[in-house]
Amino acid sequence: MRGMRSAAKQPEPTKRAEATNLTQTLAMLWPYLWQFKYRVLLALLALIAAKAAVLLMPVALKYIVDALDTGQQPLLALPVALLLLYGGLRFAGVFFGEVRDALFGRVTEHAMRKLGLRVFQHLHSLELAFHLDRQTGGISRDIERGTNGLSFLMRFLMFNIAPTLFEILAVAVIFATLFSPLYSLVTVVAVGIYIFFTVVITEWRNKYTREANQADNTTNSRAIDSLLNYETVKYFNNEQYEAQTYDSFLAKWETARLKNRLSLLALNSGQALIIAAAITALMWLAADEVVQQKLTLGDLVMVNAYMIQLFLPLNFLGFVYREIRRALTDLENMLGLLKRQPQIVDAPDAKPLVLSAGAIRFDQVDFSYQPPRPILQQLSFDVAAGSKIAIVGASGAGKSTIARLLYRFYPLTGGRICIDGQDISTLTLDSLRRAIAIVPQDTVLFNSSIRDNIRYGRPDSSEAEIDQAIKLAHLAGFIASLPKGDATVVGERGLKVSGGEKQRIAIARAILKGSPILVFDEATSALDSASEQAILQAMRDVARNHTSVVIAHRLSTITDADTIMVLKNGQLAEQGSHQQLLAAAGEYARMWQLQQKQQH
Repeated sequence: MRGMRSAAKQPEPTKRAEATNLTQTLAMLWPYLWQFKYRVLLALLALIAAKAAVLLMPVALKYIVDALDTGQQPLLALPVALLLLYGGLRFAGVFFGEVRDALFGRVTEHAMRKLGLRVFQHLHSLELAFHLDRQTGGISRDIERGTNGLSFLMRFLMFNIAPTLFEILAVAVIFATLFSPLYSLVTVVAVGIYIFFTVVITEWRNKYTREANQADNTTNSRAIDSLLNYETVKYFNNEQYEAQTYDSFLAKWETARLKNRLSLLALNSGQALIIAAAITALMWLAADEVVQQKLTLGDLVMVNAYMIQLFLPLNFLGFVYREIRRALTDLENMLGLLKRQPQIVDAPDAKPLVLSAGAIRFDQVDFSYQPPRPILQQLSFDVAAGSKIAIVGASGAGKSTIARLLYRFYPLTGGRICIDGQDISTLTLDSLRRAIAIVPQDTVLFNSSIRDNIRYGRPDSSEAEIDQAIKLAHLAGFIASLPKGDATVVGERGLKVSGGEKQRIAIARAILKGSPILVFDEATSALDSASEQAILQAMRDVARNHTSVVIAHRLSTITDADTIMVLKNGQLAEQGSHQQLLAAAGEYARMWQLQQKQQH
């Protein structure tokens, strides 16, 4: 089953080569900040006002204590003005902080929106090979954590790191000015040790954060893979096996989280010890000078208030640094997606396709998904405008690869493909793909209504055009039999409708696209005879006046093709009409006889 590969041992989490750093992240964020420069400026002014209020609060508290100290002033009077000032400063500190957050919130949310959209668009620009290899669950977690990490960086880099460092410096200057340089020295040394300890231990912890993220990704990917293969799990009675496999991934996640938590314990304990030692040293100095009457009781209270006030940002600085490192780790995978360059892009001088008739030519085409194993070798053929060509051959002969190359999902190893004499590698991808509509072998529908799935062929189409597509695809009778008609929801990946119904929805979608070139990639291979005949009739109706390429497994479905091509080992073995190939008694005749025997 498709999810079985997930049971392999998880790779050790390593830092990707394309991982971001702080400078790159800031460079990426700058355009979003500049777009709202006036809002950011107002937020900075609110930040300065909040910090000024916070720094003045211990000074006001000192004067309140001194005013109430009977040893200093025998005639005690209530310092109403100072009390009101202290209350006003405390309110101002909170109020301007809230104003800052409200102003900057728009900037953060806009950046998350724009970056999320950018990643989404970039994923759609990447080549098919990437999407065949990707794990959807892991990528969704990378994007979710990455956008959350971006939000954190936007808010805390701008409004917490620099202001906290400024507050530490301001307290050191106040201590040196009002008391002695020794107070500042103790403060600065404690802060230096604290920051050094935090950086070193956080760097050590970072590997556990990455390991936990890796375990989370693989666990989520495994769960989604298993649920997508729900029917396969039931077919083979493997519910218990799936549960055991999922639990093994959860166990690795649990172990990684435990390591992460224990390392956090070491970090928090060390930080608390450094802060406690610094506060004890400063309070010892201040208490000694109060006893010697060099300082007032208000000075002692002010030193204590500043240290408590400093303790919070210092503790918060450790938290912010840890979270910034975690956010950067979370951003690694998402930014790595943005750094991955698409392999299939428009050439610098690419021009739009100029359609005249819709003739197709494969000229000495070589292709391989992996170099040691060629898929197509020196393949040449022509599809006349308005004709119907069928491509048959054994599994692995390269039939479906032809459709993918026509769409330019992969670069050719050699040769060229032309439409109306224009090399498709010189054309814009948009104009090329607009000229081709496909009915794939495995039609995947969106979890929305039948009508919405058909409308997807051309979202700006009119209701009348959709109705016409439904009619041409022979869907009207089926839709009429449904209680909700074409508003019926098809379920995730179209699981609530049968194979034949899905194929007819796909045909209606292809009709609505209105492309002059149609590709039918084994569109009837999984259908019963009745459904197959209905689909074949719909295909014949649609193919009129179009250039059609039909990739088929059942030879009985393509006997009316103008030309039938037989592929063998990536090469053109023979071609001709149905009767000509039977008369030639070659590979096609052998395949025909074999299938006829299987039907009887």
